[in-house]
Amino acid sequence: MTTSVIAATGLFTPEQSITNEELVAAYNAWAERWNARHADRIAAGELEALTPSSVEFIEKASGIKKRYVLDKAGILDPARMVPHLPERSNDELSILAEMAVKAAEQAIAAWGKPVGEIGAVICAASNMQRPYPAMAIEVQQALGIEGFAFDMNVACSSATFGIKTAADFIASGSAKAVLMVNPEICSAHLNFRDRDSHFIFGDVATAVIVESAGTSGPGGWDVLGTRLKTVFSNNIRNNFGFLNRAARHDADAISDPSPLGDGKSDKMFVQQGRKVFKDVVPMVSDMIVDHARDLGLDPASLDRLWLHQANINMNEMIGRKVLGRDPSPDENVIILDDYANTSSAGSIIAFHLHQQGLETGDVGLICSFGAGYSAGSVFVRKR
Repeated sequence: MTTSVIAATGLFTPEQSITNEELVAAYNAWAERWNARHADRIAAGELEALTPSSVEFIEKASGIKKRYVLDKAGILDPARMVPHLPERSNDELSILAEMAVKAAEQAIAAWGKPVGEIGAVICAASNMQRPYPAMAIEVQQALGIEGFAFDMNVACSSATFGIKTAADFIASGSAKAVLMVNPEICSAHLNFRDRDSHFIFGDVATAVIVESAGTSGPGGWDVLGTRLKTVFSNNIRNNFGFLNRAARHDADAISDPSPLGDGKSDKMFVQQGRKVFKDVVPMVSDMIVDHARDLGLDPASLDRLWLHQANINMNEMIGRKVLGRDPSPDENVIILDDYANTSSAGSIIAFHLHQQGLETGDVGLICSFGAGYSAGSVFVRKR
């Protein structure tokens, strides 16, 4: 069987960012306005007053300190609290594809080979801009790649599922190299009027080139093994999911008792955080340990963990369970303090930015987990 190599990665980071202080100020201004509008009903016990957010609350709950976004002004406007992402014509490169192309171009430049050697493109992400035509095919055309392309969505685990799929294509001879991109506009699906989740997500795009070991040059990472798992749960859900939801932009409809203002809170990102933590941490930890042992690896001796960047408490707990001790910052990479949760892209950002200090033969783990529930593990060894 042909083995696979992660040959190169790329990262697109938006120019704009939002600190916790800025986000809290916007949320609290809106919450104060909502409470004032509904003061009579709150006094009568018909509605509960909205509780202010705080920097301390956000950092304790998540470890996040800032996030990158495509549109800062729209999010921080208390009368809007939705990113302003103007619709493009069908003849223009779509915004999601544009992000993916920028990350892909960086990966291709690092790879150093012509795009003609790429035989497939996978767009693996949580938040697709449209149902069809596939975002991957648009990216494929923009980059001038032949072969085939398709989208896949397994929420926050999409990237590891994409790497597994790419490795399978290479093993079967379907392609000698595969480009996998993860463009995530998470800010368009986040309810910035929900105190419990308004701080979670950011926007970003990542790219990975998976290549046959037979054609790969020096460097990169051998893929030692991949494993996927899904278990259905409603504890993380998004019932709508498209960028062009006009109803959501009716920012002045705050007379509606729904904090969102348009009665569609359930159509956006919703999670039962404590249930997710209780369910996912043991599921992912056990999966990693079992997978490592099946590959003949000692999980306690892993040189680096590049986990999905969900929240600091979840990542630290999984790190402790896998290594059997408190991991050092170099062993268990955390980037969510700067990037926040970027869904499928999180573990790839960590992998892309933090490979320093590792030597030939060192073994690491790329792992993702999220809605579904879904989880994916990819063990890699530095070439």
